[in-house]
Amino acid sequence: MKEIYDFLRRCGCFFLATEEGDQPRVRPFGVIEIYEDKIYFLTGKKKNVAKQIEKNPKVEICAAAQGEVWIRLEGELKADERVEAKKFFLDRNPQLRGMYNENDDNTLLLYMEHGKATISSFVNAPKEIRF
Repeated sequence: MKEIYDFLRRCGCFFLATEEGDQPRVRPFGVIEIYEDKIYFLTGKKKNVAKQIEKNPKVEICAAAQGEVWIRLEGELKADERVEAKKFFLDRNPQLRGMYNENDDNTLLLYMEHGKATISSFVNAPKEIRF
């Protein structure tokens, strides 16, 4: 899990894919954390991405790093409504506090279950990590 975290943090930006009906939807994310041995993401409940995840929690993330290496991460996102978990995430990412607060009705903290990451490159065999 730490390898996945480090890879995505190093990339700075990664893309989260959901589906809306029969249409894929992809958008950039930039923040990830590990809390209680789970990978966490944060968004707003009012955003379309949150509505799409509520209907279908299966998502996929993709990011590329320098050196022709990329990661694909798939799993199901589950909401964590605990204030202490939201506070941990926001304290680690204070730049988000202008939009989110652990005590508001909008902050949606999500963790991944049934995860599988595949780290690939043009020269090495893919490496799979399940969590």
